[in-house]
Amino acid sequence: MKVLLVKFSYVLLMLLLISIISFVAIHAAPNSFLAAGELNPNMTPQTIAQLKAIYGLDKPLLQQYGDWIVNMLTLNFGISFVSGAEVSSEILKRLPITLAMNIVSMAVAFALSIYLGIKAALHFQQRYDYAVRQLSLLSFAMPSFYLALLMILFFSLHLDWFPIAGLHSIEPKEGVAYYADMAWHLVLPIGVMIFLSLGSMTIYVRSLTLEILKSDYYFFARTRGLSSRQLLRHYIVPNLLPPIVTLLGLSLPGLIGGSVILESIFGIEGMGQLFYLSALSRDYPVIMGILMITAFLTLLGNIIADAVLLKINPFMKK
Repeated sequence: MKVLLVKFSYVLLMLLLISIISFVAIHAAPNSFLAAGELNPNMTPQTIAQLKAIYGLDKPLLQQYGDWIVNMLTLNFGISFVSGAEVSSEILKRLPITLAMNIVSMAVAFALSIYLGIKAALHFQQRYDYAVRQLSLLSFAMPSFYLALLMILFFSLHLDWFPIAGLHSIEPKEGVAYYADMAWHLVLPIGVMIFLSLGSMTIYVRSLTLEILKSDYYFFARTRGLSSRQLLRHYIVPNLLPPIVTLLGLSLPGLIGGSVILESIFGIEGMGQLFYLSALSRDYPVIMGILMITAFLTLLGNIIADAVLLKINPFMKK
């Protein structure tokens, strides 16, 4: 419990530092959202000043930051420069689909990497091990946008198995068919996310398994005449879980960051696409809101990983 309390305090400190860095970086960027309006001859200085007053841009930076922090505590990230809607509502509309994609892809990649990595280690220097290593290297080196375009060309345009983009078909559906149609649209993007995260995790699991197979406790377990299934269940998997759970917690930023590219390519109205469009239009309230939500989810994932480690590794409590 003490470890989790220390971790929670660390999360609060990190969120404060991230908020400061994000706020300073955004306001230090050249130009602004109102720069285009200032070049418009139809925009009078009085109109520009009125817009700055509406969005609180006429205040000193320190006061702007203080107001933003106070409002953020109530999940009020301000008003979007582009749509005029509340930033929190814009994010909450798009957050579920991004979280669903990342959770599903992480769970499947986690299960597949454990299976492939352990089996590759048990067949060390054999054909299966060689095939798994080559597949992992291909996954590790493949750019996400290139793989996404290849999947669209082959499975959508050539074979016509899956939709090219979007979340729903042209004809609206209801009930179970609505969610089935959404899942059908998400097969390709989630498949890309699974393949891209599979390589590094599989190589990591294979390396850890090889170390376990060389250990003294595994050797003595084999001399006791335990079966392969017993060795796998009681010696290999329990010793693999702690480092893998730690790796999953560290992988969250990369997964959420990768959603920006994939959601833009597949036309999915998620948080990644919103961040990309907001960056193009310099919609600073939305950008800062997404940065803080992403940072919070990443740190929350690390806390969950630590809690799982405490459960499966009691020695960490001491």
